[in-house]
Amino acid sequence: MSKDYGFDTLSIHGKAKSKNPEAALNPPIFMTSTFVFDDVKDAADIMNFEKEGFIYTRGNNPTLKLFEQRMSELEEGEDAVAFASGMGAISTVLLSLLSPGDNAVVHKTLYGSSFTVTHKLLPKYNINCKSVNFTEPEAVEGAIDDRTKVLYFETPANPNLEIIDTEQIAKLARPKGIKVVVDNTFATPYFQRPLALGADVVVHSATKYICGHGDALGGVAVSRDVDYIQKLKFDYMCELGSVMSPFNAWLMLRGLKTLGLRMRQHGANAMRVAEFLDNHPEVKSVMYPGLKSFKGHELAKKQMDGFGAIISFEVEGGLDRAKQVVNSVKLAKLAVSLGDCETLIELPAAMTHAGYPKERLREFGLSESMIRLSVGIENVEDIIEDLNNALNA
Repeated sequence: MSKDYGFDTLSIHGKAKSKNPEAALNPPIFMTSTFVFDDVKDAADIMNFEKEGFIYTRGNNPTLKLFEQRMSELEEGEDAVAFASGMGAISTVLLSLLSPGDNAVVHKTLYGSSFTVTHKLLPKYNINCKSVNFTEPEAVEGAIDDRTKVLYFETPANPNLEIIDTEQIAKLARPKGIKVVVDNTFATPYFQRPLALGADVVVHSATKYICGHGDALGGVAVSRDVDYIQKLKFDYMCELGSVMSPFNAWLMLRGLKTLGLRMRQHGANAMRVAEFLDNHPEVKSVMYPGLKSFKGHELAKKQMDGFGAIISFEVEGGLDRAKQVVNSVKLAKLAVSLGDCETLIELPAAMTHAGYPKERLREFGLSESMIRLSVGIENVEDIIEDLNNALNA
């Protein structure tokens, strides 16, 4: 395949020229825990990486390998590691880059479980994490010391959609030998490719847009450093055991075929919904990078090819009114997660970000009454009517 193919073509065909087994149109699912060898020498050669082959699905599997290759191509990386979940990818990448006594500087606003890992779990192993506002690079630079090994952030951030200048952060980190890890779950490689902006590692909760149908868990980490990916896979993922199921990898490959198509519809719907919310008298503020009034709008235009499909907003009347709105929707589903075909709605402070200390929510860019909307691919008029009815209830 030509490397000049567009995103949609690559997401379906990839760059590889080889046929699937038995010339099948779709790749088979290699649902096996282990693989057999021709003889002892064959086993030794594969185990010593002297020839290609498979040993045990926890370390490698043809279906997993194909998914890793496809994600690497779409993210403009060199190789990737698939994980059982997004948090498997995030926590394992951080553990692979940090040792006791080191520290990481992280953006003040993170997904709830990422916050828990960086602020509660890693400190148990003498790995400290400092929260600063990554939209202010001087604050990041001021937090770095000689023990800092990782800068970690999401862009857009979950759930307030803050946009972080990945290229500027990477330029700050590179001379100091600090690794930049970016969670690209919200944008997907369709809208943003952090490795091309200077990041060292990109992580995803593949459960979200990569899968796209809310029926499989998965995570993935991508890098241009092949040696690092080998270390991440065999020294960490293999030993910690957060391996993706071959069946889930097959579902991810299926999801990738329509990723571009879905993201275009998600993004177009989200823009219409954001404009509707921005003009509704019951809505106090709207956080969406596609709105010109949004603080990170110009930066998003610069480093992204689209604005994604997550919107957060505040309604007049505070927490009680916010609860009433999310309880009143009919089409949208009250649920955690995002990136599904269905529109999902939630209160982050009470659900996905419940691990944050309530008394310090504003410090972390959150509020109790913030509503997060994952705009689906239904007819946008139906989504808007549902929200309008809930807001007017």
